[in-house]
Amino acid sequence: MIAPKLITLENSIVNAMSELGDSHNAINMAAGYTDFHCSPRLIELVQKHISEGINEFAPANGVLQLREKLARKIEELYGHKYNPETEITITAGATQAIFTTITALVREGDEVVIFEPAYDSYVPAIEINGGKPVYVPLKAPDFHIDWGEVQKLITSNTRMIIINTPHNPTGKVFSELDMLRLQKIINGTRIVVLSDEIFEHIVFNGESHQSVAMYPKLAERSIIISSFGETYHVSGWQIGYCAGPADVMNELRKVQQVMMQSVSSPFQWALSEFLDFREEYLQLSDYYRKKRDLFNELMTATRFKPILSHGTFFQLFSYEGITDESDKDFAIRLVKEAGVTTIPVSAFYHEKSKKHLLRFNFARTDEHLQMVADRLSAY
Repeated sequence: MIAPKLITLENSIVNAMSELGDSHNAINMAAGYTDFHCSPRLIELVQKHISEGINEFAPANGVLQLREKLARKIEELYGHKYNPETEITITAGATQAIFTTITALVREGDEVVIFEPAYDSYVPAIEINGGKPVYVPLKAPDFHIDWGEVQKLITSNTRMIIINTPHNPTGKVFSELDMLRLQKIINGTRIVVLSDEIFEHIVFNGESHQSVAMYPKLAERSIIISSFGETYHVSGWQIGYCAGPADVMNELRKVQQVMMQSVSSPFQWALSEFLDFREEYLQLSDYYRKKRDLFNELMTATRFKPILSHGTFFQLFSYEGITDESDKDFAIRLVKEAGVTTIPVSAFYHEKSKKHLLRFNFARTDEHLQMVADRLSAY
């Protein structure tokens, strides 16, 4: 008989809701991909490198030219210089990078602080490596962090703190004060920060992305996780990267080399050239702000109430004035009755209490956004 290692792990709620939605021909506002085609220029670059026969294994740590371009980009945006030889690694997407980092650094009995609601890959990665998740709830209504509460939870066993900004699913964006408080907490400890920054280029309301790379003491003890998928509308390509200090990156690379051979060669070469077109990522915030504003305006025809997103392409809506059903039950009913697939926010908590909140992905065509608002206007 097999003894399962992840006894409590359920099927991904995104997968489960998407499968249910597909069976009812629903509009998928749940899954984390975008509805948009990537740049024709990027497609041309991929085709060029495939036609040139760039089909052998890439270097295990990633194509050096791509790592060099990423080092330059990070330095230009955030002021910290990473050595592309020793401090940047290309990964098969952000989720693999998260798992690899946790596997490299978390040992049996180590404690890992995470903020809830939390991306659903964090906890399984912690538990499968023998770690213990320590949960800190973000405080309603704006999902802020009580850093005093965080400080009280730090022990001699705390090995890692996972942050995610801009935050999935709430759309919260960490402030400078948040980063300074985090920096103070880890000062003089053995704690490493895993900073999930995949939505770094999607920030609204005049705010700016606060990368750990902007804070020297944080950068010394942090691994940045990011991805090309959310930036260039190519989530299915599954190419991400890590940036961090050489000693920590060395441990991460040890794990990665036994997990996988390398990441797709022609796509890496194409992305390395495409990074020269800075406007492709610098215009994203304005592009998605317009999408968010359009969707929220369309949803005024419904009784759903937005909790304004400050970043990402996710928007939370409260349905408190509509029904007292659990968010999971209501989300299932919306699929079956309205043909709209969403994610219940309770799925991002370890305790499944009633939240009366649903997450919508507004990275959809204007036509789909209008159709969703029309369908939900009956509630």
